[in-house]
Amino acid sequence: MAEHRYAWRGVDRDGKIVAGEMNTGSPEAVRDQLKQQRIRATRVQRQYDLPAWLKLQIKPKISTRDITQITRQLATLLHAGVPLLQALHLLERGENKATLRSMLLDVHGQIEGGVSLSQALQQHTAFDALYCNLVAVGELAGMLDTMLERLASHLEKSEALRMSIRTALVYPTAVMGIAVSVTALILLFVVPAFQNIFASFGAELPWLTRWVIALSEAIEQYGLLLLSLCFASMWWLRRQLDKHWHWRHSVHGWLLRFPIAGPLTRHACTARWTRTLATLFSAGVPLTDALEAVQGVTGHLWFQAATKDIRQQLIQGRALSQALDSADGLFPSMVVQMCAIGEESGALDRMLEKTAEHYEREVDSTVAQLSTLLEPFIMVVLGVLIGGLVMALYLPIFQLGQVV
Repeated sequence: MAEHRYAWRGVDRDGKIVAGEMNTGSPEAVRDQLKQQRIRATRVQRQYDLPAWLKLQIKPKISTRDITQITRQLATLLHAGVPLLQALHLLERGENKATLRSMLLDVHGQIEGGVSLSQALQQHTAFDALYCNLVAVGELAGMLDTMLERLASHLEKSEALRMSIRTALVYPTAVMGIAVSVTALILLFVVPAFQNIFASFGAELPWLTRWVIALSEAIEQYGLLLLSLCFASMWWLRRQLDKHWHWRHSVHGWLLRFPIAGPLTRHACTARWTRTLATLFSAGVPLTDALEAVQGVTGHLWFQAATKDIRQQLIQGRALSQALDSADGLFPSMVVQMCAIGEESGALDRMLEKTAEHYEREVDSTVAQLSTLLEPFIMVVLGVLIGGLVMALYLPIFQLGQVV
């Protein structure tokens, strides 16, 4: 009998949920082998291998919100005195997402095999180096529950900062996208119908109407080509940015110089940078090691290069405030002053946290102002766009009396 691949799930003698795969001839053979291992099979399903050209390389992604929720729940359970393995088992049973449940099962199994929690988390890309390092520090210090609570708070505030910026961009993007789509539909379907009516007038059309008709004909003939070229250009530009570091470096520098986007980017990166550094330093991580972990947290190449330079200056014996002051004005003067006060008073972590809270409020305020300013701008653009089309289509009809 030919062997096939079967995925199975079951319950072991301790009542724990286990899962795996097995190559055998039939589902009954799978159940028999599991029974010999004292596992009661609850589901056995045959797996089919698709041809290589049909396989989609799509991996379910675990979001930051999912990680934040798991971290908060695990910290609460540990703080309540629940052992780590039992806490992970409770999270497994209460998780509805298959990807998260599979990850928790894997972490649970590795810890049962003698691996520490931080080492088990390093096997999953959903947990970055910062997360794993803080968990390792918590394990060494015997304060894993406290460290997980700090991590959960850090992730929640970082996610709130990211969502505030994203929310400000969703509304104008959605409105402009709908406006462009409606305009394209009018040009493709409505304008040609009016064009047939205008042809029967036998008179010269207004310049605005002629321009709209020409635009409609161009989109009808070359629209797909232009759309393809647009997507191809965006794809090529993305590839070039990923390939050439100096291109990304220049783009990040231009972004800082824009009138509104520049201050917003600077404040958001500063808030994320100081928040992460405060979390690491308060956890007992040495400042030089914390700066090494903070390098890529902002996602901005200028901040990454400045952090690397600041770390080198600290190794040479300079103070953090002095190193920040020499970062070509990248960090606001308030950050330098707060770090200087923190170094003098021995409360650098609290000063960094207060700085992060200040710039998070600055980001929220800027986003609110930006949303308020964008609304009338969007209304003007929509009025000009739709009003211009309506005027172009009805001007010849208004002038019909003169033609007759």
